[in-house]
Amino acid sequence: MENTYKVKGMTCQHCKKTVEKALTSLKGVEKAAVNLKNETVKVTHDQSATFEKMKQIVKNAGYKLKQN
Repeated sequence: MENTYKVKGMTCQHCKKTVEKALTSLKGVEKAAVNLKNETVKVTHDQSATFEKMKQIVKNAGYKLKQN
């Protein structure tokens, strides 16, 4: 499945890479693509990667993930 979420706190390419790396390290996440301009991330994942798990791993990286 594929979902797009809002990400708060990103300001640069380093932030983008940090969020993408955090999400793709989560079991069940196949791909994470950040759009800095829109402050969003498109995540391709299976059912094992729940929003709550993704939210927590992004929080641990220093950012805030929100459902649209």
